[in-house]
Amino acid sequence: MQAPSSQQSTIQARLPFVAIFLIMLAAYLIINLANFQFFPRSVRQELEKIGSSIANTTLRIPAERGRIFDRDGEPLAFNLVQYRLGISPALVADADSLSAELSEILDIAEFEIWRKATSDRVWEFLAGPISAEQGQAVAALDDISLGLEEIPKRFYPQGELAAHVVGIVVDDGLRGALGVEGAFNDTLSGRVLDLSVSNVPFGLPEDRPAEQRGQDIVLTLDRDVQFWVEFELQAAVEEYNAFRGAVIVMDPRNGDVLAMANYPSIDPNNFLQIADPNLRVNPAINETFEPGSLMQVLTVAGALEKGVITPFWTYNDTGYVEVGGRDIYNPTYRSYGTTDVTSLLISSLDVGAATIALEMGTTDFYSMMRAFGLGQATGVGLFAEERGELRIPGDTDWNESYIGLNSYGQSLQVTPMQMITAYAAIANGGIMRQPRIVHQVIGENGVEEARPSTIRRVVSAEVASIMNDMLIRVVQDGAPAAELPGYSIAGMPGTARISTAVAFEEGRNAKILSFIGYFPADEPQAVVMVKLDRPDGDFGYQVAAPLFRRIADRLVILLEIPDDRVRSRLAAAEADLNRNSS
Repeated sequence: MQAPSSQQSTIQARLPFVAIFLIMLAAYLIINLANFQFFPRSVRQELEKIGSSIANTTLRIPAERGRIFDRDGEPLAFNLVQYRLGISPALVADADSLSAELSEILDIAEFEIWRKATSDRVWEFLAGPISAEQGQAVAALDDISLGLEEIPKRFYPQGELAAHVVGIVVDDGLRGALGVEGAFNDTLSGRVLDLSVSNVPFGLPEDRPAEQRGQDIVLTLDRDVQFWVEFELQAAVEEYNAFRGAVIVMDPRNGDVLAMANYPSIDPNNFLQIADPNLRVNPAINETFEPGSLMQVLTVAGALEKGVITPFWTYNDTGYVEVGGRDIYNPTYRSYGTTDVTSLLISSLDVGAATIALEMGTTDFYSMMRAFGLGQATGVGLFAEERGELRIPGDTDWNESYIGLNSYGQSLQVTPMQMITAYAAIANGGIMRQPRIVHQVIGENGVEEARPSTIRRVVSAEVASIMNDMLIRVVQDGAPAAELPGYSIAGMPGTARISTAVAFEEGRNAKILSFIGYFPADEPQAVVMVKLDRPDGDFGYQVAAPLFRRIADRLVILLEIPDDRVRSRLAAAEADLNRNSS
């Protein structure tokens, strides 16, 4: 046997080392492969990201926005389905045939579609927004080159009706603004989804998670009441040549806002076409005014509550009083001699209101005005509600004349919602209910009821009863145009000159005329606030009171409120039944 050569001996000696090296290399590769496959892997993640970006795109899918209804389930806002249509030219099989079919569906020139269908771009926009019917027709073509993208579209079927209350949406339907749409945007909007969808072809998921959808809202508004209030308000604005007007109807027993009307109004379906910025706010809660004579009722009620005066209190009206260096006169510059509280309200005497405020003193006066809610947002549930302005002692711009001026409604700013809420407290036996515009929220888990709540007792039941009797006399002797046959009406007209920072404006129309009343006076079921800006006419009892009566005349029918005689008979029959049963 031939002995191995030296070269073969060398190879055989080195083979174990080569084998060990190869085994170690294989082990190294296996370990790295496992690491790439099973452990935190930045490289693999980066590769996946690159691949995903080529084949997919991230699409932000807005939730289906919740609907808005009136208290009887009539729709005030819901969603329409519209689409944006695009095409992937590389996937088009027959451009001529597809262009002809799309031209008929979309009413677009066939050549324009063909030009985009044969372009060298990855994606071409074809049309949008297109209707749901057009979208369905496009989908029926079942062409993989076409992609439909859903566009959120909010629709308001009632048009201008309650437009400032319902509100609008902006930013392609993603964000609510104005009214309930703005105040309850988070509730209505639901949850936006970021989804990865295929680029080839571009498409959307057919189904969305139920929990993504926004919740529905049922308002306290009554569509029929709202309609007639808006009708009467428009007629009054036009009759008296007013700049604008506002009306609020509230149930004092629970704070429900049954109607909130502004004229001129807006069409939320064409919100972006509104040129006048003044129309893009709700004057009933977003703008303030000096209430004038309406404030005298709160001054008298506050003084009665503090025990400063009694229903039989009198003073000597000389037609003039000086407060903090400021001369205050009655509206007609007349003196009335010995005058009681009811006569003060009937004749709307500024001197009397200022005299009572001085009797109260700053501490009691301003504590009562705060109790009535002045200088504070009511929390009714609408977007960007104003607080108003009530300067109090200690504020840098307050001076001693303000207590006199504030007592009859000057040098302070209120919203119509603040004033009707204060009067509703008197109508409700002295208890102020939280005003509310939302009645129910309906979501995936059922119905959430917005229960009536109490803010505070403002005045005692005895004081509220005294004020009720006085306000009945005010209507009978001072504003008979507000009377409604068969019903006892309690109320107060307001007349306020429009002032600037330095002086009152001049001219016949430089006034705000108003009236707040409630009925039936012995069992109030509705409070109505009427306000007209710059109308023809001099006093609230001449202009605003007749509008109140026309609205009340409709309300007793729509709200099914029996007249005083019928209610008296029903009360007597119920009393007899209770006696017999006991």
